[in-house]
Amino acid sequence: MRKNRIALIVTIILIVIAAALYITNSYTTLKRDVAEFAVADTSNITKIFLADKKNNEVLLERDQNGTWIVNGKYTAHQLKVRSFLKTLQDLQVRNPVPIAARNNVITRMSAIAKKVEIYQVVPRINLFNFIKLFPHEKNTKTYYVGDVTPDNQGTFMLMEEAEEPYVINIPNFRGFVAARYSTKLSDWRDYTVFATSIGDIRSVKVEFPMAQNESYRFDVDDSKNIRLTGLSGMQPVSEFDTIRTLNFLSAFQDIRFESLLGELLEKSYIDSVLSSVPKTIITLTDKSGGVNEVKIFNKKGFADITEQQVNMFQPVDLDRAYALVNDGEDFVLIQYYSFDRVTRPLSYFIRGDFPLTQ
Repeated sequence: MRKNRIALIVTIILIVIAAALYITNSYTTLKRDVAEFAVADTSNITKIFLADKKNNEVLLERDQNGTWIVNGKYTAHQLKVRSFLKTLQDLQVRNPVPIAARNNVITRMSAIAKKVEIYQVVPRINLFNFIKLFPHEKNTKTYYVGDVTPDNQGTFMLMEEAEEPYVINIPNFRGFVAARYSTKLSDWRDYTVFATSIGDIRSVKVEFPMAQNESYRFDVDDSKNIRLTGLSGMQPVSEFDTIRTLNFLSAFQDIRFESLLGELLEKSYIDSVLSSVPKTIITLTDKSGGVNEVKIFNKKGFADITEQQVNMFQPVDLDRAYALVNDGEDFVLIQYYSFDRVTRPLSYFIRGDFPLTQ
């Protein structure tokens, strides 16, 4: 009797689960709206895949710490991703594409549209949004993003396997959302060069290859004592401006470049710049032993010009420079407005006529 009762209970449970799966799958398959482009809850989005017809691909993934990574390698620009998630949430259908224009729109989209795949953590069983069981990652939406409308206030979109495209916009926003679906890696990458707080710095070395007497290194020990050494002759500096030093070290918490240039400039030109003598080399070592080296070059890459000529004729950009960052992987454009804070010469830290040696 007892065995029969257990078997009956198990059978009932299996029937309930099977029915729930059937209802859930039926609801998902039959009730999916071909115009439902918006994502109501973006907090459970785990991945977003974007691809275009030119074989450009971008994969945005949220890691276990909630940080977004792009193409499995680079830290994504977190504010841009959050803004994009807000876009996905706010999308609204303005109107279906008129029948007379439908074929032309679909033909055009087949040639230029960007594919979008959205993955979310969803329950395998969801009964009326009340009983949610067995969460898993699933591709919840796949659609295509096309041109903008003639009035520049909407974007053509088509759900995968649907026959009818729609004009999509964001309420109370004048403009179109097509540009936000970028498939360029550079548009999603974080532009941070240094993000080390002063408490995590072990040492900072700043070298001026064309002015060695201005090169130096700051060392910070476990007791937070700071030592300054002039690299020309490795001479310790007995007295230096502590306020300027603290401001200098604090600046490494947030230094960014302006733009990636690797795909914008000819390789031969980049190689010519990198073969020249760097204007400045910054090497930061953190307390975990990580080393971050940045090489800065004059923007026009004059390899054999003297410092006197630079001062006389100003043949280089006085606002921007080139830099090699991320372990030498990225050739970028930087602004002196940001980097002047971390490229101070040795003389900047010495007050009055303090000697270089103790």
